[in-house]
Amino acid sequence: MGTAELQGYASFFMSLFLVVMLYGYILHLYRSEKKGEKDYEKLGRIAIDDEIDSTPVNSSDPKSKENKE
Repeated sequence: MGTAELQGYASFFMSLFLVVMLYGYILHLYRSEKKGEKDYEKLGRIAIDDEIDSTPVNSSDPKSKENKE
C-alpha cells in the first residue's frame, strides 16, 4: 500500500465523514425548528433588518432568563 493510495482512502473517508456531519446538522436544525425551540426564519432576518432602531429578535432581559430557570 503506497502513500498515494493511503491518502486517497483518507480523503474519501474524511469527505464521507463531513457529508454525514453536514446532514446531521441539517437534520438537527430542522427538528429544533419543528419542535419550536428556535425560529431560524426569524433569526435569518437579522442580516436584512439591521437598523439601530429595529426591534430585537431575542429578548436579552436578564429577569426573563431567571424566570425560565
